[in-house]
Amino acid sequence: MRAIVTGQVGMDKKQYLEAVRDTAGNHGENIAVYHVGDRMYAEAPDVPAGRILDLPLSRLHSIRRAVFKDIVSESAEQEHVIVNTHATFRWRHGLFRAFDFDQIEAFKPDLFICLVDNAESVFHRLHDEHTLDATLKDIMVWREEEIMATELLAQAMGCGTECYILSRGRDGITSESCYRLVCKPGMRKVYPSFPMSHVVDMPDVLAEIDAFRAKLAEQFVAFDPGDVDEKLLLDNAIAAAREGRDFIESRVPFKGELVEVKLPVKQVLDCAGDIDGQIYARDFKLIDQSEMIVSLVPELPGGVPGLSSGVERELQHAFEAGKDVYVVWKPQKNPSPFITETATRVFASVEEALAYFDERGLFVKTHLFG
Repeated sequence: MRAIVTGQVGMDKKQYLEAVRDTAGNHGENIAVYHVGDRMYAEAPDVPAGRILDLPLSRLHSIRRAVFKDIVSESAEQEHVIVNTHATFRWRHGLFRAFDFDQIEAFKPDLFICLVDNAESVFHRLHDEHTLDATLKDIMVWREEEIMATELLAQAMGCGTECYILSRGRDGITSESCYRLVCKPGMRKVYPSFPMSHVVDMPDVLAEIDAFRAKLAEQFVAFDPGDVDEKLLLDNAIAAAREGRDFIESRVPFKGELVEVKLPVKQVLDCAGDIDGQIYARDFKLIDQSEMIVSLVPELPGGVPGLSSGVERELQHAFEAGKDVYVVWKPQKNPSPFITETATRVFASVEEALAYFDERGLFVKTHLFG
């Protein structure tokens, strides 16, 4: 497979994609990874690190074209290829493209992946590496632009070209998913569905949900909505505003460890509409790019079903889109017809669901997982 991986500046795609390449190596596969940004700096040795986007657009485009031409030539005989690039830039020049259609067509991509991450993580990386004065809202708008431009690129390349949104959130698991998209196109793609915001103070339920997510990620390409979710960040900012605080702290992964980041409360509140709107739109996109949805409905204290409005809406959307809809129903109370009438099958446990999937041949084995 020949894949183009896009994503806004501040994603640290290079580190992520090198992990994907290493994951492929562990499976006995080879992925050739080409970093357009690194090659552009090599092509223009007079440009200081972190400053190439400050060049005049004419020179920037010229350097990029020279680099991409070389990549097309060098990668022609490779079985699996990833090109690490961007679809758009939102920089001092404003918003501008980061590709040329003729060169993308010459590369003959089979697959586009738009890598995304939580806005606070991108915010921290971006300001650590550059002097650009970008707000959290700028970053969230840029993320939407990058997704849309990548989708348009895939459409322009023809109906046979696939396009996916993938989070880099939990590196060890999502790098496995990225490897599978590139090297194991036959693997089933699944959307794990589970309650989120109203169970944050229930550690036992959260542990059950995390175990469910991990088991699905072992056997499928999992497009997990929990890998990118700024809703808790917004809730914390609202609470801080009520208390008169100007900043909140968030822990983000950075260079192999979790670091504390201070975020302006006003900037987070300015993103309120973007956060809710993007969660709604992105989760439906993740369902649309999946072949099946598997929903865990845990039992909450008092025997209450852990069925949020978001989970119900996801199940309905998947059903109406013609996806296979599987529900793991844990409560003693029987599910309503709104669950049973839209579900392909209802299970009493995750283990029962996995055994059913195995019997139906839905698992595609890899070297590490069987």
